[in-house]
Amino acid sequence: MRRVYVPEGENPLAHVNWRFQWLWLYAFVHPRSGESYYWILPYVNTKLFNQVLADFAHEFGLGAKKRILLAIDQAGWHITQKLKIPEGLHLIFLPSYSPELQPAERLWTLVDEPIANQSFETLDDLEDVLI
Repeated sequence: MRRVYVPEGENPLAHVNWRFQWLWLYAFVHPRSGESYYWILPYVNTKLFNQVLADFAHEFGLGAKKRILLAIDQAGWHITQKLKIPEGLHLIFLPSYSPELQPAERLWTLVDEPIANQSFETLDDLEDVLI
């Protein structure tokens, strides 16, 4: 939610859609260039995170000759023993409760801007705006 400016004497209206469905944005950002790569998925768990990492490694041609260091937080699906880290991808874990150190955190204002103070009838409508 954000502040809404209205003419003096008028009451602002806030439309709220009290449905509890979620979309999760798995996002990667290059700290220097700002290039981003993301998936929008209905859940966050180890199985999906493994798929996202595999796709990320394939998309950017990671392997023995090309390596990437990925800074991530210590969410449960990031630190599980069931995580399958593709060749060429190396994880560095940030200290707990330190979102200011995560380059991808700077993406959230870009994601929030087009959806602030809006409600959507379906998750597909929300996904269309996010894309």
